Amino acid sequence: MEILRTLPKIDQFIQNDQFKGYSKKLILELSKEVISQTRVAIIEGTKKSFNQEDLVSQVCTRYQTLTTSSLQTVINATGVIIHTNLGRSLIDPEVIYRVKEIVSQYNNLEYDLALGKRGERYTHVSQLLQKITGAEDALIVNNNASAVFLILNTFAKDREVIVSRGELVEIGGSFRIPEVMHQSGAKLKEIGTTNKTHPKDYTNAITDKSSMLMKVHKSNYNIEGFSSDVDISEVIKIAREHNIIDYYDMGSGHLVDLPYGLDQTEPSLIQIMKHNPSLISFSGDKLLGSVQAGIIVGKKALIEKLKQNQLLRMLRVDKITLCILEENLKSLLLGEIEKIPTLKMLFEDITQLQDRAKALEIRLHENITTKILKSETMIGGGTTPNKKIPTVVMQLSFNKLKPSQIEKQLRARNLIGRIENDMFVLDFRTIQNRDIGIIAEILKEISHV
Repeated sequence: MEILRTLPKIDQFIQNDQFKGYSKKLILELSKEVISQTRVAIIEGTKKSFNQEDLVSQVCTRYQTLTTSSLQTVINATGVIIHTNLGRSLIDPEVIYRVKEIVSQYNNLEYDLALGKRGERYTHVSQLLQKITGAEDALIVNNNASAVFLILNTFAKDREVIVSRGELVEIGGSFRIPEVMHQSGAKLKEIGTTNKTHPKDYTNAITDKSSMLMKVHKSNYNIEGFSSDVDISEVIKIAREHNIIDYYDMGSGHLVDLPYGLDQTEPSLIQIMKHNPSLISFSGDKLLGSVQAGIIVGKKALIEKLKQNQLLRMLRVDKITLCILEENLKSLLLGEIEKIPTLKMLFEDITQLQDRAKALEIRLHENITTKILKSETMIGGGTTPNKKIPTVVMQLSFNKLKPSQIEKQLRARNLIGRIENDMFVLDFRTIQNRDIGIIAEILKEISHV
């Protein structure tokens, strides 16, 4: 075909002025791709013509797509504080600044400065966790799923783990307790029924093949009506009487009493530690308000056995995780929860949220109709299933756009809200003070479309 003869030569094509300042190696690779695909399209008859400007534009677009960060900042106006899809817990910028000084230089990650020999990376946070929780020792792995797997593999391989049928949970990403047990080598022994489990069910199930009694937090559901379960304090007592391990997969562990009466149904780790449990694991990036990690606290002898498991090498955390976690734990130790954004947002009262909403309202264009209302939201992250907390929202309407159209327009500009009662709303439980000016500019832009 004559048209094929007019396709540009690669060595000449990549000299185009629009490619100045770009990586020559990547431009060469992308140019070969674009021209080759154009050639195939011509041969197959799906493309009748082309122009060089279009080919250059295609290469530039691909270059920008590859070299622009896929991870971007968004404004969370959903009201869900621990939003898994939006990165869960925020990290205070001051923490990042302090961590930068450590991780950008050589440091004593596994070096004991006092003794002048190799140390252990976990001591940087284990001492803080011991002080805060009263636990004998602590261990950090890369997430709570890893913690569950490591504990089961270490103490229950080829042995029975007794769990209430009502706690055989599945959480996001199809993470199922029965399947994790199977992969770890543990043997699941279900007790009770879906809606009711009694202390005697645990006692009657214990045999010489039993390794532990396991309790699992119902992270994303609850059972109401004719139902009952066994409190962790009772599980600990039964395990102790039969000389086996008790283990609580707490899911979203929190080290402070929760507001809005949530602490009545979701006791803190500090309260649970009063019963002297064997082992507890929980997430670092949920109600603790820190970075992704699986935190294990409990008896020193059991933690030592976990450290001896070869799997730990594959599950261990790096210096960045430990640095951030250490900073957040210090804030908790000092009672400075305002330095932990997740907790700060959770504890803010309605008046503060209303003030923030009014601060945005006065900056908006007059053709944007707003209404500030009290509402409810959920904490998220599988922390307090089906429990709502008070919040303040702003209803928005303009340009005769439907709520779904407003949602789409704002989402295209990285502003994520929600639709409530057939209206689009911004929820100020998760909107930061620094977001107000940005939101105002986005809404002004949209209102003129």
